[in-house]
Amino acid sequence: MTDGYLYSPWRLDYIQGEKPEDCVLCRFRETGRDTENLIVFRGKHCYVMLNRYPYNNGHIMLVPYLHAKTLGELPPAVMTELGRLLQSSEQALTQAYNCDGINIGINLGRAAGAGIDEHLHIHLVPRWNGDCNFMSVVGGKRVIPEAFEITCERLRQAFANLPGQE
Repeated sequence: MTDGYLYSPWRLDYIQGEKPEDCVLCRFRETGRDTENLIVFRGKHCYVMLNRYPYNNGHIMLVPYLHAKTLGELPPAVMTELGRLLQSSEQALTQAYNCDGINIGINLGRAAGAGIDEHLHIHLVPRWNGDCNFMSVVGGKRVIPEAFEITCERLRQAFANLPGQE
């Protein structure tokens, strides 16, 4: 870390890598392969999935089923569920990981850092005091100590235990 900047060189491969022709997030609308696709919760208008390129354990994304680039394109019912799901996700991450904080972000457009800029999604990254790890800063590699399968199950249970979740 230099002058207050945190470098993430491993992200460049993902950002510059080949992108599929279709929308990768639209592929996950259909149920049946949720475990394989790392889906931890489904609502009426949105779903929650693990990020395949996480910054930390428990890094999730909230994704509307509707293919939209901007918040303005989302109907009120989708926005309402997305807001409620944001609250539920905060609770689920806190319950499952006892995190000290959570980064929440929406990158609208490629210039804003969106790796998938054609389909709006919200990132939630659990954080712990002192969690910056030397492997990322020095070696350009991330150390994620928990397998995706365990993270999925932990978060599915956390969502299932929240009041009012179907």
